[in-house]
Amino acid sequence: MKASLLSLFLMSLPVTGAAASCDSLGSLQRAHTTITSAATVPAGQMPKFEKLPAFCRVQGVLKPTSDSHIEFEVWMPEAGWNGRYQGIGNGGYAGSLSIGGVAAAVRAGYAASTTDTGHKAGGADGQWAVGHPEKLIDYGHRAIHETALVSKDLIAAFYGQPAKKSYFSSCSNGGRQALMEAQRYPEDYDGIVSGAPAAYMTRLTMDFVYNLQALSADGAHIPASKLPAIEKAALAACDAEDGVADNVIDSPHKCRFDPAVLLCKGTPRDDCLTAPQVEAVRRIQGGMKDSKGKLLYPGFPPGSETGQGGWVSWITGPELGKSAQAAFGLQMQRSFVGRGQEWDYRAFNFDKDVMSSEDKVGPLLDAVNPDLTAFHKRGGKLILWHGWNDPAIPAGASIQYWEAALKKMGKGPMNEFARFFLVPGMQHCGGGPGATQIGAAAGSPGDATNNVVLAVEKWVEEGVAPNQIIAKGNKRTRPLCPYPKVAKYKGTGSTDEAANFVCK
Repeated sequence: MKASLLSLFLMSLPVTGAAASCDSLGSLQRAHTTITSAATVPAGQMPKFEKLPAFCRVQGVLKPTSDSHIEFEVWMPEAGWNGRYQGIGNGGYAGSLSIGGVAAAVRAGYAASTTDTGHKAGGADGQWAVGHPEKLIDYGHRAIHETALVSKDLIAAFYGQPAKKSYFSSCSNGGRQALMEAQRYPEDYDGIVSGAPAAYMTRLTMDFVYNLQALSADGAHIPASKLPAIEKAALAACDAEDGVADNVIDSPHKCRFDPAVLLCKGTPRDDCLTAPQVEAVRRIQGGMKDSKGKLLYPGFPPGSETGQGGWVSWITGPELGKSAQAAFGLQMQRSFVGRGQEWDYRAFNFDKDVMSSEDKVGPLLDAVNPDLTAFHKRGGKLILWHGWNDPAIPAGASIQYWEAALKKMGKGPMNEFARFFLVPGMQHCGGGPGATQIGAAAGSPGDATNNVVLAVEKWVEEGVAPNQIIAKGNKRTRPLCPYPKVAKYKGTGSTDEAANFVCK
């Protein structure tokens, strides 16, 4: 909203001092905006969320096009506001409000917003996009931007002053949303934290189809009972390469693990792989390639096969075609690209179908523009992070984006406004065997030394760049170093204490 329009809006509201009452926000007059509810929620009145203070809850709908219906909410503490606005992102193909994230932010003193990005659906459901190109644009980037704009207007009205700084922190598709904001809408946020971003969404979901094809070869599907043997062999090959045997491979991209060491020499058992299963593991770990062997998208490195969020959830599934990757990959092609709900994934040709898919939806969904000049010039700060054990989005994809941005922007300018941290042992957006807690959500405990949200705030507001983040968890702490540096053990002291490591 232009300043003059915002001034007219503020003048039209009943105010107490310089601020508007919560219920008066329902009279907001703003282009393509309808406020459906504006009411104070007393402290403790939302039983699902403990210790919430009293806050003003505004609900509304944005309609930037005739086929748009973007639902949003803005929550603003009645007292104790820290002066900051926090945008909350969405996982998967969105379709619901991230109420838990907003509640956590408000509990910590932020004014915060969430949006369903323009549709109602389950996380992997893409059928809402069929025949609705404007809804795909809303999901791709427009809804987060429009929500940021209306949120800032409401915050300025309610408090009688704008937020002093605005931040966005999210993971997975939310990490993609974060990068999209930095690339397309650099004025929206002062500080952005992008975790495990699904930035190259078209290639990522095509890699899901690639993995599904690999597992669908005769005898190639890998049951959950065999995953521990794969991980054990990978750890045996590479865990100690960093000087510390701790069940975590610190640099999996350097691990030279050949699954053929597990080839069954007799009757197949859970501690060995058949030849088709060996080939499937090679394809999944080696990345998506065309028929000539050209790498089209990075693979999933060894050492992350088991665990609650491991391969059985994301890649292999309890049975063929029942993994999260299969669900997302099929819906991208069937609904977003428009191949139809009966399309057979085995028909996908990695020589000719990759670019046709990318050309159709990539401009709407992919957040891979390496030119961050506008975000840099406006003083924005960016923290990118990714877990090495991520079985949903390979960390190698974030390395590729970072290196592309580094080449475009130059090392000097990048160092002024951006940092990239890889988290050994972390699975998708959290969890895993390593020190993986980094405070990636607004309201998480910690300070700027061990919390990436607070680190980006300190960088924006005090000019102090984070040159390491102390991750914790699993009874250990470990420094995370700005890429390409890694934490090296000094050789003395406990390997569970961050103080005994140095970034090199």
